[in-house]
Amino acid sequence: MTLPAPRPGKDPGRELAEPGFWQAPPAHRLEVFARLRALESPVFVPEGTAAGHWALVRHAQVQEASRLPKVFASAPGVTTPEPPRWVRALFGDSMVNLDGPDHAQLRKIVQRAFTPRLLAAAEEDIHTVAARIVDDVLADRPDEFVSAVASRLPLEVICNMMGIPERHRAEIADRVNHASENIGVERGLAARLRMPGRGLRALARMQRMVAGIGRERRKNPTDDLISALVCANVDGQALGARQLGAFFSLLMVAGVETTRNAITHGLTLLTDNPDQRDLLLSDFETYADGAVDEMIRHSTPIIQFRRTVAAEHTLDGHLFRPGDKVVLYYASANRDEAVFPDPDAFDITRSPNPHLGFGGGGPHFCLGAHLARVEMKALFRELLTRPVGLRAVGLPDLAGSNFDNRVRSLKFAFERP
Repeated sequence: MTLPAPRPGKDPGRELAEPGFWQAPPAHRLEVFARLRALESPVFVPEGTAAGHWALVRHAQVQEASRLPKVFASAPGVTTPEPPRWVRALFGDSMVNLDGPDHAQLRKIVQRAFTPRLLAAAEEDIHTVAARIVDDVLADRPDEFVSAVASRLPLEVICNMMGIPERHRAEIADRVNHASENIGVERGLAARLRMPGRGLRALARMQRMVAGIGRERRKNPTDDLISALVCANVDGQALGARQLGAFFSLLMVAGVETTRNAITHGLTLLTDNPDQRDLLLSDFETYADGAVDEMIRHSTPIIQFRRTVAAEHTLDGHLFRPGDKVVLYYASANRDEAVFPDPDAFDITRSPNPHLGFGGGGPHFCLGAHLARVEMKALFRELLTRPVGLRAVGLPDLAGSNFDNRVRSLKFAFERP
């Protein structure tokens, strides 16, 4: 399909800055991104009174910027807007907002904590939790998928892996929802003034909780991830209280929110594409890995991350200068016609499938990619191979966020009584 070029005299990037764009139907957003990909150079997106940013929308653009961290820096922040300095000082810098030696050292500590033994135990736990969730669904017959299924699996798995006591888990789930519910969502003035305080309070309480657990684990370590992180000795360093809190917050949002959204979109995609669902069911083990990656590509749980230019660099004919802001639009890169034939089709046999759902490579590639894939595969095995099948009912209720492809709720039903 040939898409019309932007109208003469109209700034082609301006639509991405309009709040209504992110509340528009997904098909409209994909059409706009396709038009932007067809342009010769990156386009500028104004941001109200702020300077604005340059949009990287092609697969090759996003990949190149991701693999040049000395040019396209994550600091001072990858979200839009960037976190204020006082928030960073109070809560500590998340790993995704760090560069160079600071990022490398923190990532090394975390990677060392993910021992083969811990990962093997986590994978076994994933299968146990997935089976229990589907047992509960078949017994209780709920009709809302996000709360009953999609959010439960990653939350329980991460809490089990971290060693979070059961008494804290309901509160953590509530805090995660409050901390992330309005990220990237346009709100009225009253809500903008009220919601940041609510989200930051939720974040502060969650971090205080995990810091307390960390202090206890330093005295009495157990066989869990918090113990491994606070008792690590990587070049003489372990995670301090603020670092542990920042990592836990990142894990909750990046590990819980993104996986639950990918799972929810996955059920919708299988419902809307019964031929692909039938193919998956015909030989689950053969097609499951491809199905999971295609769900992630098609839904792209994280829509975009921000970068700040640290050194001059020319990309697709545009000279970027220090201080420029760029945004890596993964949602567009994952529909790039130059990489993915028939990109809007949901095809579980797509091969190769070099999607950027876990980032564009480089030092910030998602640490949890493997576990997220294992979680999705385990859950869909349980959901699809039990005697009573499930299907989505209606459209998912999307949050309209410019940051993540968040689903607030999705109705579902049983195919057979």
